[in-house]
Amino acid sequence: MKLISVAIDGPAGSGKSSVSKIVASQVQYLYIDTGAMYRAVTLALQEAQVDICDEVAVERMLAQSEISLNREAAGYKVYLNGRDVTTAIRTPIVSDQVSSVAALGVVRRKMVELQRQMAAGGGVILDGRDIGTVVLPQAELKIFLTASVEARAKRRFAEYQQQGEAITLDAVIENIKARDYQDSHREIAPLTCADDAIIVDNSNLSLEETATYIIKLIKEKQA
Repeated sequence: MKLISVAIDGPAGSGKSSVSKIVASQVQYLYIDTGAMYRAVTLALQEAQVDICDEVAVERMLAQSEISLNREAAGYKVYLNGRDVTTAIRTPIVSDQVSSVAALGVVRRKMVELQRQMAAGGGVILDGRDIGTVVLPQAELKIFLTASVEARAKRRFAEYQQQGEAITLDAVIENIKARDYQDSHREIAPLTCADDAIIVDNSNLSLEETATYIIKLIKEKQA
């Protein structure tokens, strides 16, 4: 059975990361959470109080930062310079700025380089905004995962509640709308559905149902 590369793109809150983790576990593929990588960079810049308009300072911070993604017994973990930041990168303050950071050319180039290195050899699932169009345009399977703004906001709101974040659903809806606009209108690698991507609307599907459908598509490509 051949190993393929799977690109899963889509807007904020569509469940890309959660679904990708389920799928990767089921088909024994390496999962690369590109969104978490950009969030980790955003957290690093915020903690160091680096002005994202200062490209030299941003590039210096990137050179000093090490990001790693590991699947452990306790679950999928994201590390920044050896520190577990899995929860810290999912806070509203990071969510508010991650699109702006991800739009920076110096950040984009570094992350895409790392992602391509990780994906070399196939047997991988990458999720993000521009995987099928920029990072892995030759991926054998491309999925564009989407859902209504309301459905996506409810999912993100539930995540914040579990983390104990004080935020309203209305505020999350506005954040989702703002992220959609920023991601689709940025100059560098905007959120775009690849011409050969399969569109999956999971507004009324559970994460498990979505994963089951994508696994079916992977098996068809592997045959």
